Amino acid sequence: MKNPFLLFFLLFITVPVIEIYFLIQVGSVIGALSTVGLIMLTALLGAGLIRVQGMITIQRIQASLARGEIPATDIIEGGVLLLSGVFLLTPGFVTDAIGFVCLIPPLRRKFALMLIMSQFIQQNPSQPNDSYRQGFRGVNRDADVIEGEFKRESDPEDLHK
Repeated sequence: MKNPFLLFFLLFITVPVIEIYFLIQVGSVIGALSTVGLIMLTALLGAGLIRVQGMITIQRIQASLARGEIPATDIIEGGVLLLSGVFLLTPGFVTDAIGFVCLIPPLRRKFALMLIMSQFIQQNPSQPNDSYRQGFRGVNRDADVIEGEFKRESDPEDLHK
C-alpha cells in the first residue's frame, strides 16, 4: 500500500470493530464481568512478561556494546517488545493474541532479522561485488593503483634548511 495514512485509517476503523465483535461473542459465553476480568488479567500478565523480557533485551544490548558489536537485532527486538506492550494494553482479544505472539523470543528474533534484511536489501539493491568493483562514484579503483616501492633519500627536515 502506497499511502501509510490510509493503512492507519483502515486499521483505526477495522481493529476496534473486530475487537468489539469478539468482546461481545466472549461476553455472551462467559459473561460480561468475566470478560472484563479476562481482559485485565491479560493486560497484567502481558505487562509483567514485557518487563522481564525487556530487561533481558536491555542486558543483551549492553553485553553486545561491551563486546564492541552493533546490537541491531536486539534493538529491533526491543521495538517489537514495545509494540507488543501496546497490543497487550489495548483492550481486546485479537490485539492480545498479536501481543503474546510478539513475546515469543524465536518469533520476535526472526521478525527482527526480517526487518533488518528488508532494510538492507532496499538500501543496497545492486550485487555486492558490483559496488566493490566500481569503487567510489563508479570509478574503477584498479585503474588508479600504481604498484612500486619508494625510498626516502633525505629527511623532510633537511628540505627546510
